[in-house]
Formats: sequence, structure tokens, C-alpha cells
Amino acid sequence: MATNKPPLRRTMLAEGIGSLFLFTTVIGSGIMAERLSGGNVAIALLGNSLATGAILFVLITMLGAISGAHFNPAVTLVARLRGEIDTRAALTHVVAQLAGGILGVWIAHFMFDLALWQLSEKLRAGPGQWAGEAVATFGLIFTILGTVRMRPQWVPPTVALYIIAAYWFTSSTSFANPAITIARSLSNSFAGIAPSSVPAFIMAQLAGALAANAVSQMLFSPFPHEASQ
Repeated sequence: MATNKPPLRRTMLAEGIGSLFLFTTVIGSGIMAERLSGGNVAIALLGNSLATGAILFVLITMLGAISGAHFNPAVTLVARLRGEIDTRAALTHVVAQLAGGILGVWIAHFMFDLALWQLSEKLRAGPGQWAGEAVATFGLIFTILGTVRMRPQWVPPTVALYIIAAYWFTSSTSFANPAITIARSLSNSFAGIAPSSVPAFIMAQLAGALAANAVSQMLFSPFPHEASQ
């Protein structure tokens, strides 16, 4: 039977390349922003957030039709729970996200003449930070599912704008992504996170993603007149 789905190797490549560029942007723009901001952390965060939102818009627009443009294991988990992809595809997505993303971190280090192998020393811990990650990830998944349901053509701008906003309104500056959390632990730069802080961040992210999926199923399920058609 013919299928319109791209082959698995193509979706894996899309996820890997997309994650590479996204993670390179997060780390690279953080390094650049820190160097140019003259010690002004607010200016550095502004540069970091705008660059991240911009590349998300580009990557989702370009790669969404191939792999869904997840670039994020939390997004992939929700897609699997909703039956949008199978387990094999979900696992290859996550492998590609991690591999491409870590390579992206090393590329950023290479471009800025930094040591490729690093471990971050920036501790990000405590209930406030964990709550920030749960809220950030809830909002990201909620934005994706709601926009796909109500205005699918607006997914790239809404996700990009949400992430820019979440950099500023969450205490954790919105990692909202287990893969990027792991990758950022390998960069002792503006965007880094200490390896010891990673497990709690990922648990908070997954909790936020699962909660968003549950709420979205209640809120964005087909309306009665649609279900009867």
C-alpha cells in the first residue's frame, strides 16, 4: 500500500540536522551574546532568546512536513502517546535529536575557538527552577497541540514566539527539552547547565509535557458538530 510518510531515514536526518542547527544556535548565540553584552545579562538573554526563536521559525517551516520538526524528546513522547508516530520512529527521532544536538554544541565551541569537550559548572536547581521547567514545557506542548488543532499554518510562528516569551517569563529560561538539557550540560557557557542539575530538569519537563497532553485532549478534542460529520 502506498504511503505519504517520508522514509524513516529521511525523518531521522531531518531531526538530526534540525537539532544540530537549533542547538548550535542556542549555544552559539549565548556565547556571542555574552561576549558582546559587556556583562549585561539582560542584553545577553535577549540576544539568546531572539536567535533561538528565529531559528525555530525557520527549521519548523522547512522540516515540519518531513519529520514533524520535533527536535525535542518531550514533543516526540507526546506524538507517540497520541499515536502520530510508532515506537521505532519515536526512538530514531530521539537518537537523532541527541546526536545532532551534541554535534551542534561542539560546532558552536569550534566556531568560537573554545574547547570542544566541556562540562558546565552552572548550577540550576531548586523548586523554582523545576517549576519553571514544568511550566515552560507545558506551555510549549500546549502551544504545539493547540495550534496544530486550531491554526496549523501558524505552528512555526507560534512556537517561535512562545519560546522567546518563555525565555523571559520562566525562572529557568525555558529549556523545555530533555535533549537540549543534556547537550547544554556539555557547554560551560552562558547557556550551560551543570550535569548534576540535568535529571531534575528532565523530570520536570516530562511532567509538564504529560500534563499538557492531558489538558489538550480535553480542550482540543473534536467539537460535537465535527465528530458527527
